[in-house]
Amino acid sequence: MRKTLGLLAILTLAGAAHAESYDGVHQGPGLLARDDVAAQAVATAHAPDQNVTRGSRGPDPFTSTVSREAMRQVAVAAANAPDQNVTSGSRVNSVVISTMPPARSAASAVNDSRL
Repeated sequence: MRKTLGLLAILTLAGAAHAESYDGVHQGPGLLARDDVAAQAVATAHAPDQNVTRGSRGPDPFTSTVSREAMRQVAVAAANAPDQNVTSGSRVNSVVISTMPPARSAASAVNDSRL
């Protein structure tokens, strides 16, 4: 038992004697030098509108995802639709059959609401 305790004490001392050495603060990969960070800070501080929240000076620029010609074709097709802005009296001697639901007049809407 005494031998076992002696061996454990020797192993403990040997383990404690082996410590890491201090190499100072390690520079990580991809970190900038102090002068580079200072130059970026100065450039950012002098940038225009740096403290403005997004959208406070108007909308962001719009970039369309549809070609101009495709949008024009859709607009022309809608303008040439048979019931586009047409009523029965808008053309001489014509009867227009609209695909839109009939509009209710204001008088009938009031009478219906007083049930």
